[in-house]
Amino acid sequence: MTKKRVLLLLFLALAITGCASLIRPNFTQQITELREGAYTLDKEHAYLNFKVEHLGLSFVVGRFNTLDATLDFNPDAISELVLEGSIDVTSIDLNNDSLAQQLQGRGWLNTAQFPQATFKTTAVEATQGNSFVVTGDFTLRGVTQPVQLLGSFKGGADNVLTGKYTLGFSATGSISRSQYGIDSFAALVGDEILLEIHAEFQRQN
Repeated sequence: MTKKRVLLLLFLALAITGCASLIRPNFTQQITELREGAYTLDKEHAYLNFKVEHLGLSFVVGRFNTLDATLDFNPDAISELVLEGSIDVTSIDLNNDSLAQQLQGRGWLNTAQFPQATFKTTAVEATQGNSFVVTGDFTLRGVTQPVQLLGSFKGGADNVLTGKYTLGFSATGSISRSQYGIDSFAALVGDEILLEIHAEFQRQN
């Protein structure tokens, strides 16, 4: 790589960094410096992905496209964090319309009778850094079971594009589909469904 190209790449990196600081001033990753308050989900920047083992050979990977959530948060009292969310189960997306329709049927998600799944925190325990364990009640197909998520705040910033202070949040966890009455093809499809959440929450002024 030539010296001129190295300088050009360095210039571009600095320019991008400068633009990012303009778009998100006051950015911080320190959880104690995040702003407390009531937050709502930025639905355009919210992702719930899942995957389940198939034939022991690979994973079926999908997502739900329509989510909603609220977050009450105080950085000085993480144990009091309250997260409530809902999933439009009919918005399941596997990049395969036929499979998505099949999974909405009575033997699977039964979205005709249970179009929505919900989550609400029951306990929160701070761990290391910006991470914490969220325990909550997850309701799917009319069945409620406790679920644990390993969550973390990615940071917070004033977003000049929206005019709202915004928090970045991510979490991972898993559920057992058979506990919710979804036990079809147990010999072919894994029981554990792995979950991955990425979301931005906007502070309500």
